[in-house]
Amino acid sequence: MLAENGIQIWGGIEGTINRVGDAYHDQSEYSGHYNREGDIDLIASLGIKMLRYPVLWEKHQPQKDTVIDWSFVERNLKRLKELNVEPIAGLVHHGSGPLWVNFFDGSFEEGVANYARLVAQQFPWLEYYTPVNEPLTTARFCGLYGHWYPHKKDDLSFYKILISECKATVMAMKAIREINPNAKLIQTEDLGKAYSTPLLQYQADFENKRRWLSYDLLCGKVNQQHPLWHYLVQQVGLEEEALTYFLENHCIPDICGFNYYLTSERYLDEDLSKYPVEFHGGNGKHQYADIHTVLVPLQEESGARVLLREAYEHLQLPIAITECHLHSTREEQMRWFNEMWETVNELKDDGVDIRAITAWAIFGLYGWNKLVTEPWGTYEPGVFNVSTGCPRPTALARLLQVLNKHKVYYHPVLETEGWWKRDTRLQFPANVVSIKSRKQVPRCQPVLILGKSGTLGAAFSRICAERNIHHMLLSRADVDITDRETIEQIIQELHPWAIVNAAGYVRIDDAEKATETCMDANCKGPSKLAEVCRKYGVKLVTFSSDQVFDGAKEEPYVESDGVNPLNVYGQSKALAEANILKSNPATLVIRTSSFFSPWDQFNFVTDTLVNLKEGRKVTAAIDVFISPTYVPDLVHEVLDLLLDNESGIFHIANRGEITWAELALKVAQMAGCDETLVNAKPLNKIRLKAKRPFYSVLQSEKGIKLPTLENALQRYFEAVANVYQSGAIAV
Repeated sequence: MLAENGIQIWGGIEGTINRVGDAYHDQSEYSGHYNREGDIDLIASLGIKMLRYPVLWEKHQPQKDTVIDWSFVERNLKRLKELNVEPIAGLVHHGSGPLWVNFFDGSFEEGVANYARLVAQQFPWLEYYTPVNEPLTTARFCGLYGHWYPHKKDDLSFYKILISECKATVMAMKAIREINPNAKLIQTEDLGKAYSTPLLQYQADFENKRRWLSYDLLCGKVNQQHPLWHYLVQQVGLEEEALTYFLENHCIPDICGFNYYLTSERYLDEDLSKYPVEFHGGNGKHQYADIHTVLVPLQEESGARVLLREAYEHLQLPIAITECHLHSTREEQMRWFNEMWETVNELKDDGVDIRAITAWAIFGLYGWNKLVTEPWGTYEPGVFNVSTGCPRPTALARLLQVLNKHKVYYHPVLETEGWWKRDTRLQFPANVVSIKSRKQVPRCQPVLILGKSGTLGAAFSRICAERNIHHMLLSRADVDITDRETIEQIIQELHPWAIVNAAGYVRIDDAEKATETCMDANCKGPSKLAEVCRKYGVKLVTFSSDQVFDGAKEEPYVESDGVNPLNVYGQSKALAEANILKSNPATLVIRTSSFFSPWDQFNFVTDTLVNLKEGRKVTAAIDVFISPTYVPDLVHEVLDLLLDNESGIFHIANRGEITWAELALKVAQMAGCDETLVNAKPLNKIRLKAKRPFYSVLQSEKGIKLPTLENALQRYFEAVANVYQSGAIAV
């Protein structure tokens, strides 16, 4: 399966089970993998050749005398073989073993070896193993930084843990090969490197020698001539026997895997004043900042291409990228994988024996923003988004499927740079101009955004610019969507790959008398737009509203709920939904509610804030429940769904329900204004021309989970702080 011709694409399930105190954090539990039967078929649909699959010790043998139930993993491993996907069995992934072992008395390595033997006996046909994932990284987190059990923070503990993990790998492979002599070791480690100022070059040099230590141990290279031998024995205090064990019992990997992230390369600088305090640290001799190189104007050549070549030159063994993942927006995830794909292929052409790149975290991962020190945590989607419990393919899935068919994958967003290459990215110190040259913006297909004068259109343009998505913002004068001929002309001239229809009639009360105008803008125009987009193969996004519901449900409305609008505006949106999806089922229809934005004055939150700051009363309904939506959150989510090529109706609103009056009070409280200025009234006491549903809270059954309303309001106030604190709103 380890073909030498061409780069393979592998996959990986993030399966970390790490221990914090006496608590274990299991990524496969968080992702729901244990409870789904169709995961393996989904993975195989990507066309990958091999899969890093968790067969984890802590899961199967939490107690020493546990009778192991292999049924779940056996079913999945056999299904992988049936689908011609070769599994790479991971036995310990960032773990320290079950409660009954530890790193310092030999029980960890003996336990891993015994468990490996049980796995090999149960699955004698298994050929590929990673007994211990990233030993150097795990040892740092367990023994040097204290994040994970046993929470040590000293050099001796760190190196003892590293020795224990590497020895466990040797012993595990020996036990496995007694049953399957052809078993192969796919070792993994972080692909890191340190850079520094001249003063701290000694520290960078030391760390750059240390980064190879796990591989040097496994390959039997740590002898008295090794650059770290005397340091480990004389300064750290390791016994020579701990090191000479590997000279006599080396276990050379069949593939040396490297996991590369934007945090893998670090820059050391003694001038602490340039950097935020969270990057400050030291080594006992000097205090210095330790910061990701992507955040500084590094003067040296760096990046995956440089580091992978160094790894190959150091090891002279076949290599692979065994984790490729980026926590970011969807187009950045696509750019990142595509860049790594191009890198490994170029290295292959240059003679580097590189075998594969691994699409990591197929089902995403949880809590790595806090280094998995707490349960659950922030979810990062991967190739599939499992936020609903039912995996939904993202744009990465299509990318992998195309590449695995040996075809060229094209998408316009790949023609523009990722944030890590843009001059506009955050860098320290703040006044430094990046030495990286800016590429000329390509003439790639744009996203057309309709609604130049509206809140939503302007927000889409702003965020597309932030995300480096080539776009054009058009007004009603540029394109009249009620005129089919005009729509076709624009598409033929500009060749968009997608259109975001952010235009429309938004005055709910005025619509009661301006019925024809409202219907033209909200229904007839979008319906014609949908027909033309289908004809030309252009992806369409259009917007609907919570006003399509009558409020009788009195619990959050989901996408499959029936509509029954109470006003003309709601009728125009409901009719548009039906017409659009009938004529163009590929359309993405977004139902949302009650916008608020830091970038314009035409929303309830900003209008309330302005009035309160100027001492005017604000009247709001006390009996109408809504789910307000922070426009930046809405736009980011819609762009991700667009890139994922989703279709049909999606509800997008911030989590939480509130009345209009309660929202006004919350604005008053957060702004420090007089709360008595909020005049809370029942809806029937407020003179509105159009009927409203008393309850129109939106919730998604399709897994869309924006941040909470409380969180969104906090970010709103941060965004406008420089304005409202001066006593006026003028955005």
